[in-house]
Amino acid sequence: MPITSLNNFGVPTPGGGNQVLLMPKLKYRFRVTLLNFGAEAATELTKQVADVTRPNVGFEEIPLEVYNSRVYLAGKYTLEQVTLNLRDDASGFVQKLVGQQIQKQFDFIEQASARSGVDYKFTTRIEILDGGNANLAPVVLETFNLYGCFLTSADYGNLEYGANEAAMVALSIRYDNLEQWATDASDVSAVGGIGAAVGRTVATAGQGGLTTGSGT
Repeated sequence: MPITSLNNFGVPTPGGGNQVLLMPKLKYRFRVTLLNFGAEAATELTKQVADVTRPNVGFEEIPLEVYNSRVYLAGKYTLEQVTLNLRDDASGFVQKLVGQQIQKQFDFIEQASARSGVDYKFTTRIEILDGGNANLAPVVLETFNLYGCFLTSADYGNLEYGANEAAMVALSIRYDNLEQWATDASDVSAVGGIGAAVGRTVATAGQGGLTTGSGT
């Protein structure tokens, strides 16, 4: 016999629709992959990830001063940096790969910089998984692809005699653009968030011309 009372946990919706709670994505089920990072292909950084911030997208405001008030328009967008915290392993893989990426951006020994951005930029992939593992492969619930990435800082933290924790390396990553996928990035038709083809909305000009949208 089904436990139908569990269907009543949620918020009533207009028209008496189903109010069952949807399963949330869980913060500890994720995977981060850095593509074209450093000088060699490796998965060690993925294994050493402790935490990562998800993208933060904002729009600058354009105020228009009008009679007795003001209205606002959306201006240029801003993509905030993401922070990736890595456990610094005793085998030196994190140290080596992060150092290689920094050297790609600027050679500290020769004091020579990269010729162009394409020579050092990489892609960051942040995936939320459903909890599967080993023989029960995980299903990707969401993918953020961050394009044109480079390191703005690599913070090697501190060492402390009184501490009882792993040494960490904190990476700040700036990127040029992003896409948000509803599943994994292998399905080109799965763009289901930022970057989805929703079409450009173009309003029809009224008798007085196009408006700012105020009062509608």
